[in-house]
Amino acid sequence: MSSEHVSRIEEACQKSGMMMTSQRRVVARILSNTTDHLDVEELHRLANAQDPSIAIATVYRTVRLFEEAGILERHDFGDGRAHYEEAGSEHHDHMIDVNSGKVIEFYNQELEALQEQVAAELGYRLVGHKMELFAVPLDARNDADEEQN
Repeated sequence: MSSEHVSRIEEACQKSGMMMTSQRRVVARILSNTTDHLDVEELHRLANAQDPSIAIATVYRTVRLFEEAGILERHDFGDGRAHYEEAGSEHHDHMIDVNSGKVIEFYNQELEALQEQVAAELGYRLVGHKMELFAVPLDARNDADEEQN
């Protein structure tokens, strides 16, 4: 990757006035170039492959700094680890395959409308939400049903 290329996250950091060290740049570029929802350990493994001097403590501090600046969003997908994605992307929800850990992003207008309706029925105006669905593939459910019989 060219050192002149500035990633989306690096640009957001610069706009927020954050000082960008070379290690923060590595972390920012990895996060900008992934479609996965990385946890700190995965992010450290990828960053360390590019710069062996990056310690896991540095990655923890960097994602916390990016999160506090509103550049990253933290998600809890039920595995005991925080997962991160770039903030400010178009709204979407998440479905997590509990067998594989795969995270599937989706948007469903009917669900969005239903959530607003529920809030209104309870006397509120919805200003935001996070939805995380935990699921197994249909064929895995059938396999589990057969094992119980």
